[in-house]
Amino acid sequence: QLVLLDIKLPFYDGYYWCGEIRKLSKVPVIFLSSASDNMNVVMAMNMGGDDFIAKPFDLSVLTAKINAVLRRAYSFSGNSDLISHGSVILDISSAVVTNGDKKAELTKNELRILRTLMENAGRIISRDTLMQRLWETDCFIDENTLTVNVSRLRKKLENIGLENYITTKVGMGYMIV
Repeated sequence: QLVLLDIKLPFYDGYYWCGEIRKLSKVPVIFLSSASDNMNVVMAMNMGGDDFIAKPFDLSVLTAKINAVLRRAYSFSGNSDLISHGSVILDISSAVVTNGDKKAELTKNELRILRTLMENAGRIISRDTLMQRLWETDCFIDENTLTVNVSRLRKKLENIGLENYITTKVGMGYMIV
């Protein structure tokens, strides 16, 4: 996965969208823009961009840069199937969360919830964001379904010694401190 992003877009500029992407993901972002002065290049990189290509560009240069960014992001990133926070380790490939010598197997939804919260530890994740990550659809999903999934996940975390690991921020969402 990779995002190609221009600076000049209708309504919100590329800097805004890069910031929004960075709130949810570490996916590589390459800016493509005719606004290639130093200030725009620096701003793009400071907002979370991984590379900048000035328009007009040669297709072979674009392809080479995309391949390089993908290589760095996905091949040489170590074991990207593990996320850790304090003593907690989440193995994405096996859907298992570990705390010390205790383990719990997670369902697909529990895995997605915990992964999202651990990747954003210290930040409040809204219920809407979690629902989008879980069901990836515009169809109506009853919010109680999310509540049930979070409750089941909390119970599994308690069983491995992680009481109150997921905090509810009333009216805002959930977080891991």
